[in-house]
Amino acid sequence: MREYPIYKLVKKYSDYIRFPIKMLMPHPQIKEGSDPENPEFEEVFEYEVFNSMVPLWQRKRADVTKEEYEAFYKSTFQDDTPPLETITVSVEGMVSYDALMFIPELVPNKYYTDEFTGGLQLYSSGVLIMDKCKDLLPEYFNFVRGVVDSPDLSLNISREVLQHDRQLRLISRNLEKKIRGKLEELRDKDREKYEKFYKSFGRQLKLCALDDYGKYKDELQDFLMFYSSTEKRLVTLAEYVERMKEDQEYIYYAAGDSFDAVDKMPQTEILKDKGIEILYFTDSTDEFIPDMIRQYKEKKFMSVIDGDFDLGDGKTDEQMTETFKDTFDFVKETLGDKVDVVKATTKLKSHPVVISSGEGITFEMEKYFTAVNPELGMKAKRILELNVDHKAFLALDRARLDDPERAKKMCEVLFNQALLIAGLPIDDPSGYTDVVCSFF
Repeated sequence: MREYPIYKLVKKYSDYIRFPIKMLMPHPQIKEGSDPENPEFEEVFEYEVFNSMVPLWQRKRADVTKEEYEAFYKSTFQDDTPPLETITVSVEGMVSYDALMFIPELVPNKYYTDEFTGGLQLYSSGVLIMDKCKDLLPEYFNFVRGVVDSPDLSLNISREVLQHDRQLRLISRNLEKKIRGKLEELRDKDREKYEKFYKSFGRQLKLCALDDYGKYKDELQDFLMFYSSTEKRLVTLAEYVERMKEDQEYIYYAAGDSFDAVDKMPQTEILKDKGIEILYFTDSTDEFIPDMIRQYKEKKFMSVIDGDFDLGDGKTDEQMTETFKDTFDFVKETLGDKVDVVKATTKLKSHPVVISSGEGITFEMEKYFTAVNPELGMKAKRILELNVDHKAFLALDRARLDDPERAKKMCEVLFNQALLIAGLPIDDPSGYTDVVCSFF
């Protein structure tokens, strides 16, 4: 139908002009006098009003039903799922504008790719002047969809002029406050709905908190959530700090591939026994968060896996390492370049060994960089930590003197066990099984 392209253009750019736009449109009708069983049709042209004339966002919220908002959202933004939340704004003053914004429930198609373009539809007195105006939203809220209509903007305004337009910047700041307020309301009063939002867009908030060396960390840190070892659900940093023990210095966290994997890590055992809450970092970007945020409400972050912390038990890693210095030297000599450091640890209870990376690149970061850009060859340090109170270490200590060859095999077994616990690959799986079988 040749009229259809014109129809589409009118609907897109002039749907909300406040006077009717009419056009002769064809309507098929049965030709008069034709056979009822085999009717003939003819086109009859009638004037048809194309535009809606009254924008939904210019009506009072009390006069618009939830169903009307959902229908508008679905048809305008091609989403079959109703929005998670609707935000309406009407401002009159130095800059007058109306806005209707939606927080989607599900991630839009291609959202986490370079092909996605965010932004709100920008209108001037009901005339669409830009389909996706990125300057109306900060990058970390680019998932929000909606429209902004201001009579104070020129119809022929260019993208370059928009970037420097004072009125547009003022509108943008106000819209950000509205979105932030709505998210805070959901987080504090409707946790189930907020967790739905976070499941879809939590990764976006984390990525933007990390972007540009943490430029937006202060704006976003209160929206971030992590799984809690004690609460068994997602919690905010503020909630964690509020529950901290009176003498607790650090926000403890542990990183791994999944909640179950982190929960079973040997390093978490002592802290959990003492009732200390641990945040589980299971997203590939989570372990970069502490480096950017540094501290939250004057509480620093401490990795349960890689950090050295004193739980006040009266003994330190350094004291235990010095006590068994000869044994640790033997282990380092046996393993050679496979490990950077061998030392004692007071972090373990029922397990004999773990491997950590210390400061700098962690194992989860190593996995991330290897997956993203293996050519970089970025590797974390290998620090082998042994529990001097465990029977396996005591057996190694005796074997070092009584049967050095057997002790060397024990070193290999403990080292490979530590790699498995950390989710790191073993260089020679077949050789490892041969060594284990030699003990039988």
